[in-house]
Amino acid sequence: MHSHPNVTAVRDALVGAGVDAEIVILDEAVHTAAAAAAALEIEVGQIANSLIFDADGEPLLVLTSGAHRVDTAKVAATLGVAKLRRATPEFVRRHTGQAIGGVAPLGHPKPVRTLVDVDLQQYPTVWAAGGVPQSVFPITYAELVRVTDGTPAEVA
Repeated sequence: MHSHPNVTAVRDALVGAGVDAEIVILDEAVHTAAAAAAALEIEVGQIANSLIFDADGEPLLVLTSGAHRVDTAKVAATLGVAKLRRATPEFVRRHTGQAIGGVAPLGHPKPVRTLVDVDLQQYPTVWAAGGVPQSVFPITYAELVRVTDGTPAEVA
């Protein structure tokens, strides 16, 4: 699994951004923030969920704390988009090259507009998916914003 192309793309993107983060391969896939937090023995809020939305036909990545849900109306209003909805699995794969449950904040075929939940900044380390459902990596909030070229936002 270490050599999965998605994991390699994420690792290469992290290295290219100057982040020395080790991608951790868990014993089994973690499809929810709660499952990932339990496997890592951390608070669920430290999980940076990568959620892809369809924003008027364009991909939008919202990195949100595992402790809460994205308020799509609030995010749509913030961005000035008419329609913001959870993307289909096909839309996610087309724009990220990754499957729902393992979408990483980076390592996509081309950059995706990204919002980073300000609630994540309370933690010294947050954990994000590494390209497949059983891979995760630790990163600081500041580095997560930097490597994704993301915009800090209130998304809940």
